[in-house]
This record gives sequence, C-alpha cells and structure tokens, in this order.
Amino acid sequence: MNNNDLPIISTIIPVYNGSRYIAQAIESILEQDYPNTEIIVIDDGSTDDTASIVKQFNAPVCYFYQKNAGIAATMNHGIKRAKGVFFSFLDSDDYWLPGKTSKQLEVLRQNPDIDMVFGYVKQFYSPELSKERRDKYACPEDPSPGHNSGSMLIRRTSFFKVGLFDETFATGSFNDWYMRASAAGLQSVMLPDVFYMRRIHDANHGIVNREKSLDYLRALKAHLDRQRKGDK
Repeated sequence: MNNNDLPIISTIIPVYNGSRYIAQAIESILEQDYPNTEIIVIDDGSTDDTASIVKQFNAPVCYFYQKNAGIAATMNHGIKRAKGVFFSFLDSDDYWLPGKTSKQLEVLRQNPDIDMVFGYVKQFYSPELSKERRDKYACPEDPSPGHNSGSMLIRRTSFFKVGLFDETFATGSFNDWYMRASAAGLQSVMLPDVFYMRRIHDANHGIVNREKSLDYLRALKAHLDRQRKGDK
C-alpha cells in the first residue's frame, strides 16, 4: 500500500515562545513509524525564535502564526486546519516515545467502537533546571495514566461529537473537553505503554498559569451542572 493511501494523522502543536524545546517535539513525531502524518504548528504570538526554528522543517510540518489568544484557541485553530482522519496533540515542550502512533492506531483499527486511545506519561526535569528549582516542583518517579491531550489519539469524527475546546479556559480546557467527551459517551482505552514525556521546567503552561488554576474547578462545576440538567 502506498503511504498516501493510508489515513492521515494530524498532530497539532500549540506553541508560545517555545524555541528551546520545539525542535525535539517535532522530531519525536517525525520519528514515529507511521508514515502518513501532518504536523500543524500554531504559533500563539511568540516573540522568540520559534518561527525560524519551525520553518527549518519541511513537509509534513506546517507553520501558522496567530495573535496571542490562549491555549484553547490555538488548539482550535490547528483543528480547523487539520485534514486528518485522526487527531493527536503535543505540547511544544514535551515529546513522544517511539511506537505511540502505530500502537494506538492499531487499537482503533481493531476496535471500531473505541473513540480514543491514551497511554502512560512520564514526567522529567528538564536538564537545565537547577536543583533549587527541582526541589520546588514535584516530579513523580513512576509513570501515570495520561488522560491528557498529549497522550491521546482520537478519531476525527469522535472529536467533533464533542466539539472544540472551550476558549474561556486559560488552563483546564482539555479537562473540560474530556468531561464533555465522557458525558457524550465516547469510549476510550488506556494502554500500559509510556508514550508521552512531560517536561518540568520554569515556563510550563501549568506553572506559569498557576494563578488561573481555578479553571480546573470551573470545568468540574460545569460538568456537574450538565449532569444535573441531563445535558452532555
């Protein structure tokens, strides 16, 4: 079978001032053993060298710039440009381990009733992080189930049964989306493999936006309100 006959997997990378790590993120996708992929990098108004680094990559990497609008709007922008039959996501400061795409795709191929597949995530301290900063940020030694966007592969049709990410969330937009997906009856599988390496560093989105962490509670409240009303 020609590679072009295989279904496209679209991977969306939202980035803001991610010049330090984004090359490794992109390379980890290119090194996957599934050949028909597109990589959509949405630059959310970066002021560093992100654009020049991403533009050094050729197809299937595509770069798009937007004025700063936040993580959810950036991911939605990527989704609207995606051509793939399947969607995946990767934060610009993290990376995948080999085999993620092919193993998750095989589950979806063999199980048409499954909508999305996750894997385990391993957190690690970025090498440049000082001991003082490492002592400040928790980094579990053991991998954990990755119910997050970076460890997910989902069918395009299944994603749109839930809809786009809620752009009113500064953080927690995926948590809100995942609760909506559960309420909509989407079926998922958690594979035991570690696929996703999450970097701990000073500019983590969750760390920088810690003061906005109430968004997670707001997402949970919205989910409970929908349940009480019988909505999805």
